[in-house]
Amino acid sequence: KQWYQRRVAITAGGFWFTDLLERNTQFRAWCFHGRPHVFWMTGFFNPQGFLTAMRQEVTRAHKGWALDQVVLNNEMTRYGKDDITAPPPEGVYVHGLFLDGAGWDRRNSRLIEPPAKVLSTPLPVIRIFAENQVAVYDPKMYRCPIYKKPRRTDLTFIATVNLKHNSQNENKWIMRGVALLCDIK
Repeated sequence: KQWYQRRVAITAGGFWFTDLLERNTQFRAWCFHGRPHVFWMTGFFNPQGFLTAMRQEVTRAHKGWALDQVVLNNEMTRYGKDDITAPPPEGVYVHGLFLDGAGWDRRNSRLIEPPAKVLSTPLPVIRIFAENQVAVYDPKMYRCPIYKKPRRTDLTFIATVNLKHNSQNENKWIMRGVALLCDIK
């Protein structure tokens, strides 16, 4: 039993070191080459703080907006991170999220049944932005939670994004526990 615990720790250490190198690459590029067009969400130690900072930035750009009335919204793209050549007009592009519990239809940008034996699906780039309005419930959208790690707790919860689906209601995806994960290791 003791050897198994050490093996798991060593394996997790390898993933941790790889992520550390990727974080370093992202932050060095940001410091020395300017703001990136696309952000790797997994690379942030505090992704909630990053999204809050983006909300503050958008709020300051619009006279008369109050931060407590600004809500996050999103738009799914069909692009990979290398296809993005300019920042969005407002908000941020993020990549590196994995869909857990469902598949993704790239052509129609919506949730679908997952392929057999596929546990997680990488998503294309998502544009996340802020709006000065009350969040409106749309039955054609699934409010998909984003978590930092596969272990879903309130400590690893980041935010929610709206994903289109073709079901009668979102209960199908809720019951399956469909979520976005920053890290699938």
